[in-house]
Amino acid sequence: MRDLTLLPKAHLHVHLESTIRWTTLREIGEATGVPVPSRPEDGPPMFDGFRQFADHNTLIRSCLRRPEDFRRIALEYCADEAAQGTRYAEVTFTAASHGERLGDLGMPLAAVLDGLAEGRAAYGVECRVILDHSRRRSVERARRTVELATSREEVIAVGLAGDEAHPLAPFAEVLHAARDTGLHLVHHAGETCGPDSIREAITVGRTERLGHGIRVLDDPDLVAEVRERGIPLEVCPSSNVTLGVAASLDAHPLPRLRDAGLRVTLNTDIPSTAGTSLAEEYARVRTAFGYDDTALAELSRTGVDASFAPAATKERIHRAIDEWLRS
Repeated sequence: MRDLTLLPKAHLHVHLESTIRWTTLREIGEATGVPVPSRPEDGPPMFDGFRQFADHNTLIRSCLRRPEDFRRIALEYCADEAAQGTRYAEVTFTAASHGERLGDLGMPLAAVLDGLAEGRAAYGVECRVILDHSRRRSVERARRTVELATSREEVIAVGLAGDEAHPLAPFAEVLHAARDTGLHLVHHAGETCGPDSIREAITVGRTERLGHGIRVLDDPDLVAEVRERGIPLEVCPSSNVTLGVAASLDAHPLPRLRDAGLRVTLNTDIPSTAGTSLAEEYARVRTAFGYDDTALAELSRTGVDASFAPAATKERIHRAIDEWLRS
């Protein structure tokens, strides 16, 4: 079995705020006056639903206050991704929420982009940014998210995230306007809610990928539609277990999604919270489902092809995957 940290990868579904090293969070919290508990010794926390996870994220957000905080987490994100074999990443960031909270709408995004640029120079990881917006929040904030996204060329997409029980429909006009500017659209759907959330993301939201999307299997007709449309799924097994969406890794539907002919990409979503990394996620899938190196390389290739990376970047990573298989 080849070293999975050396397998070249694209990382398409990962939230920057959930990548922060716990030691970094504690240091930032100490500097900004926010108490941060020690990392649990018995492994990552488990959540009984999305609401508990959202409450956990409140602690993380409250620590991030200064430009140097945002710059640091972006730089360290690049270092950690490089160690996992990531060559290209599309990292999600809730920029408008931070900006409104701190009274400076543009500062958090500008600082993160500075950190990503420094990280690319130091570690060679090519990063683009997706700005997300919680379905629970206002349409006006979604509009500000789009305005932020169009102000920086490093931002390639916007999308809706958060509790899928809240409908996507109120944001239709804003999303269509975003698409008209050339931004890509990528929404969370089919994680905690069923096929209707996926249909809404496809029809109203015009999503180009499905964040999670695992509940597509609840409806055979929808499986056929997603397969025919070639819409990629951003699958995050360890996150699904942590959030109680899947009972265990062995019970995760990833193999059934692939067997159905769907375009499956492998991602971490909330790596620090779930106690994983991208290379570790590949290793867990190898152990749980008996995938050989060829199958793992195929997962990586699908991620590359599903990305919004330039053609030259995709070609370069594909060649590197070929070299990994020949090693």
